Amino acid sequence: MNFHLDTIEDKIEFFEALDLKTLEKKINDQIETNKAILLSVHHVSHQMHLDENGRCFYSAVVHFKAKK
Repeated sequence: MNFHLDTIEDKIEFFEALDLKTLEKKINDQIETNKAILLSVHHVSHQMHLDENGRCFYSAVVHFKAKK
């Protein structure tokens, strides 16, 4: 029986929230989770959108890479 493990080299995750504080908490929680599988933040991209009622909607994309 062969047993083979592959490591995760890259991982991209998407986040969204109605305020920046919540978005930041979601991202920070995931950063801590990904540290356990030896991934660190490589790049963060974020956007803000106003809906038809003038409310803000925040989103972010975080690229995690394996630590070297």
